[in-house]
Amino acid sequence: MQNSSLACIVSVMNYLKKTDPQIYTLIKQEEKRQRDALEMIPSENYTSRAVMEALGSVLTNKYSEGFPGRRYYQGNAVIDSVEMLCQERAKKLFGVPYVNVQALSGSPANSAVYLAVLENGEKLMGLSLAYGGHITHGHKLGLSGRLFTFAHYTLDEKTEMLDYDEIERQVRKEKPKLLICGFTAYPRKIDFKHFAQIAETVDAYLMADISHITGLIIAGVHPSPVEYAHIITTTTHKTLRGPRGALIMVTEKGLKKNPDLPKRIETAIIPGLQGGPHDNQTAAIAVALKEASTAAFKKYGEQIVKNAKALAMELLNYDFDLVSGGTDNHLILIDLRNKKVNGRVAAIALEAAGIVLNYNGVPEDTMPPLYASGIRLGTPAITTRGMKEGEMKMIAKWINTAIEEVKGWDLPRDDKEKRGALMKEYRARIAANKELDAIASEIKLFCAKFPVP
Repeated sequence: MQNSSLACIVSVMNYLKKTDPQIYTLIKQEEKRQRDALEMIPSENYTSRAVMEALGSVLTNKYSEGFPGRRYYQGNAVIDSVEMLCQERAKKLFGVPYVNVQALSGSPANSAVYLAVLENGEKLMGLSLAYGGHITHGHKLGLSGRLFTFAHYTLDEKTEMLDYDEIERQVRKEKPKLLICGFTAYPRKIDFKHFAQIAETVDAYLMADISHITGLIIAGVHPSPVEYAHIITTTTHKTLRGPRGALIMVTEKGLKKNPDLPKRIETAIIPGLQGGPHDNQTAAIAVALKEASTAAFKKYGEQIVKNAKALAMELLNYDFDLVSGGTDNHLILIDLRNKKVNGRVAAIALEAAGIVLNYNGVPEDTMPPLYASGIRLGTPAITTRGMKEGEMKMIAKWINTAIEEVKGWDLPRDDKEKRGALMKEYRARIAANKELDAIASEIKLFCAKFPVP
């Protein structure tokens, strides 16, 4: 079966090669880049071949506006079965009574929840973007920030962790209708029970955005919000190893608070935000959910965390300043100010060395977002390739060597002209750096031992 699947993929690529050699060439270049480098952006992963086959199937040809049994187009009997199977797999895997699988990605999923439970101008509250929250959690430039009133909590200045007593104080003061927990750059476990207790003090809905940690929750290495949240959203392409997509779930607790939540979410999806769903995406999500229900996936999730903890310990040995002092999950956030190197400069240098991650803001960051002081990295994709704790030692060594090559390469906060000139100089120096080239060559050979699925 596997050989047949690969033959099918090769055949499709052969059609593409004949029809559009430019796009074919670019895809092959990206394939090579992913194969030869260490993909360490925490929100990226490699899907299985089965997921890719479903995503590239004839289901992409169908238009299915509406919901199973309630479509606005004919010819959707098979599509109904696909969507209902996806829903049932998600309900069983997470233990929830309702799942919507149509949101095209995480941002539309979160927006649908806001439209479902908030009226224009009502208040939502989440972790500030500058402290590890997401742009859809009330940032002033996002949809949530434009349509609704927003307030934010932050992290404890000393521990760089969530301070639940302070969050409760702020929630009691702000009285949001919707409280959001779940983050994009927070390396510690989330106490969903405590968040639920806080939300109940003001009778707020509690929404858990578990996009980053879904696979870890399924594997049992991170607490689940199902017992405590009213609504759960997640993307499907991070630790779940599915296609780019999203799920919106309503829990038993959510139904008790408002039995109309499923209907309100469906109305928010269509006609509120979207037309027809992407049926090929729905099928690919269903495949990922089936894969996530296996014992092998549980071991995979456990290994992600083992790798992250091992990598964090090695980085600490090289005197890296890890936000909160370490990690409990799949990601590590590094404050590079003690290394006197700007996060964006470091990210460019590390990519030149064959290590792909992203620059990221850190608590109390004084630099603008495009020139943030930190870097964010994670272990989901490299764990998918089969790397374990022993490999983390080598990766930490390469990261340290690369950072040493640009140590002291900082940028001014307020002088844009000087910052631009320095960035141009730094890019040229990085491109000419032989040590970074040497690391990239080592990593290419190293990666060959751990094939991409």
